[in-house]
Amino acid sequence: MEPSKNSPLTVPIAIVVAGLLIAGAVFFSRSGGTFSLTDTSTSRGPSALAELLKGAPTDDAKPQNIVASLESIPALQPETDHLLGNPNAPVIIIEYSDLECPFCRIFHQTLRRIIDENGKSGRVAWVYRHFPLIQLHSKASKEAEATECAAELGGNLAFWKFTDRIFEITPSNDGLDLTQLSKIAEFAELNVTAFNQCLESGRHTADVQRGYNEAVGAGGNGTPFSIIDLQKPLSTEGAQEILPLFDRYRDPNTGLPPIKISPDGMRISLSGAMPYEVMNSIIEILLK
Repeated sequence: MEPSKNSPLTVPIAIVVAGLLIAGAVFFSRSGGTFSLTDTSTSRGPSALAELLKGAPTDDAKPQNIVASLESIPALQPETDHLLGNPNAPVIIIEYSDLECPFCRIFHQTLRRIIDENGKSGRVAWVYRHFPLIQLHSKASKEAEATECAAELGGNLAFWKFTDRIFEITPSNDGLDLTQLSKIAEFAELNVTAFNQCLESGRHTADVQRGYNEAVGAGGNGTPFSIIDLQKPLSTEGAQEILPLFDRYRDPNTGLPPIKISPDGMRISLSGAMPYEVMNSIIEILLK
């Protein structure tokens, strides 16, 4: 059934479709509310980092990828978040994802590899939050609720086992038969009767909505949308190394890369399913 136009889980469809048409596997995020970043260590005006992030000239000379909205994203909540890795890792990737998004399915495997290589050492952690785009994937929000039921009944391990399984078997783009959710619950070694009762109750609808609201509030308009939370601010030198990695993904109209940075340099957002090579390079630069 088509979602209601008044549903709270709604990003303007024109924005989402525009992202698909422009980027293919990468959605370019375009949030408003841009800010200058001042180099507080030297008080010499706009920092070199801000200058690096400028795209094509506009009427507003402020660097368009320095955005305060990233600060609205809640930090890791160890007691409630779905986490893989060290909660005190110097690099924490907070991913907002849609279980029926084909690009999210690819990116899920990328982050799995990143965690396999960096999780045990404590260098990188991965947090999964929900961002179902129901204009494109009407089943995604119910699937997201199902993962929350898995977490309620079986804990963090059950959540990840359930989520991994959905991405393994869904053809994406609303291709998963929702009757499979009970079978996935059985696969995750959950009490299927309790799982079905949980899913039918709708008691995790608010949890899914909360993730959606967070992503939209931070400027997310496509999936996957990721926030990299840092323990130390991104340096100008780090930005100089990172930005060339996005040259092929720059918006052809604005020249902007699909990344945004908080004014304090402690958070970086990435829009789109960046390949493993790009993600791994970013992490190595951030961990220097």
